[in-house]
Amino acid sequence: MQRRHLLGGAAGLFAANLAGLRPTLAEPGAGPLELAVAARAPTTPTGLTLAPDGRMFLFMPRFDERTVFTAGEVLPDGRVVPYPNEATNRPDPDRAEERLFHVPNGVVDARGRLWLLDAGLMASSGEPVQGAAKLVCIDLATNAIVRTIPLQGVVTKTSSLNDLRVDARPGRDVAYVTDQGQDGQGALIAVDLASGRAQRRLAGHASTQSVEGTVKIVEGRVLLKRKADGSTSPIQGGANGIALSPDGARLYYTPLMSRRLYAVDTASLLDSAKDEAAVAATVRDLGEKGLTGGLAADSRDRIYLSLQEFNAIGRRDTEGRIEVLARDPRLVWPDTFWITPDGWLYLSAAQANRRPEHNGGTDRQDPSYAIFRMRIDAGPA
Repeated sequence: MQRRHLLGGAAGLFAANLAGLRPTLAEPGAGPLELAVAARAPTTPTGLTLAPDGRMFLFMPRFDERTVFTAGEVLPDGRVVPYPNEATNRPDPDRAEERLFHVPNGVVDARGRLWLLDAGLMASSGEPVQGAAKLVCIDLATNAIVRTIPLQGVVTKTSSLNDLRVDARPGRDVAYVTDQGQDGQGALIAVDLASGRAQRRLAGHASTQSVEGTVKIVEGRVLLKRKADGSTSPIQGGANGIALSPDGARLYYTPLMSRRLYAVDTASLLDSAKDEAAVAATVRDLGEKGLTGGLAADSRDRIYLSLQEFNAIGRRDTEGRIEVLARDPRLVWPDTFWITPDGWLYLSAAQANRRPEHNGGTDRQDPSYAIFRMRIDAGPA
């Protein structure tokens, strides 16, 4: 795959400022960790994907009015520009199906299509705008929207759609979405892309819910919602990160505020004839994996873990063993992974814990958002 070499300019300066910091590698078969680009994004880039030609896209949820655009492309000099254009990124409730509101993630599928997940929100909380929750498909050759799949029928007043995986291998054309819920009451959503049929699954199941009492420590500080008056409230986060097994038969997932990893049979998620009890019967608790954001699976069915409490990348093998592949103090809130066919693992450092809502109204984010990469001994699932 042709890759754009983005390290330079602002990225080079960012790296120079931290020249003495080296990652710690625990196991062979990966690394070293390197800075791919210091992206000059307008705000928190939670999502990341790469096209086969090396084009990189970042996704910035519309947490507040300071989010000037929610989907962007990273240019070789580190600048991030609205994608597919500025007008499409301008939310308008009267044109909800045509505009992008709150895109936490997007993926380029096996057919080279870019899919965007739009949660339809105007802020970090509040009811999704009517008709704005959707999947958007973009033709990367023309940068034009070619299809929109509404998700209005599977979101609730407290939904917060978060992550996306698309399985577009021969004979398949399906997508899976997580809803972490603003109240921590999460769910999974399965979408038949051919028909546009979407189904909400495992709502109310323990595996998709925020775990009460979970303590998450990032950069040496307990993560809480902190107001300017000093008052605090706990973080809620249901089904968040997801990954798809190499054969497409299992969906791995975890709530944001949970240390457990789960798997569910994708056939049950997609089968409208199966009721919730039948779907739940295929859920497996795969055990402790730490507190994470995004997940990814490689072609050897190993699951990569964004270990947010440790500024680290972890990996779970098929026997359930977990190893730490790399640690770096610049990995502030590691979030979304992307694996390229030639064996590069990319990862965004979203700095979400530095946002104003966690710091008494003060924005502590560095406007250069680090995107890292490391070599691994596998391709994407």
